[in-house]
Amino acid sequence: MTTPEHIVLAADHAGFTLKEAIKAYLAEKGIDVIDVGTFSDESVDYPAIIRKGCAAVLEQSCIGIIFGGSGNGEAMAANKVSGIRCALVYSEETARLARAHNNANVISLGARLTDEDLAKKLVDVFLETEFEGDRHQRRIDDLETSL
Repeated sequence: MTTPEHIVLAADHAGFTLKEAIKAYLAEKGIDVIDVGTFSDESVDYPAIIRKGCAAVLEQSCIGIIFGGSGNGEAMAANKVSGIRCALVYSEETARLARAHNNANVISLGARLTDEDLAKKLVDVFLETEFEGDRHQRRIDDLETSL
């Protein structure tokens, strides 16, 4: 994957510190960050912030990284937004497969479960991985099918 021009970041209070670390890391790489919040570790409800981040991903035709305590609720909220394919990543392999097989446009990181060094590696793997297409595209198309 070519280095993206910009990346959307969104977090709840539990993910705030890791979001800030990844924001600085991306800036060092020369990647523009669109940070939709939250902007402190004061308690907030994540669904609205995650929806705002996903809307920005779709509007900007870019990718996003979302953060929470475990990342689970944030991934669930993101996947409620039509056009978003969010993967909870916690290892290099889940980060790679999120792109290679699922063409994820958002990843979710659990700040209480992922230290900063691992988070940076997961972001790098995600950004460096190309979507394989082929049989995987058929499955992604099927995800967009309503019941």
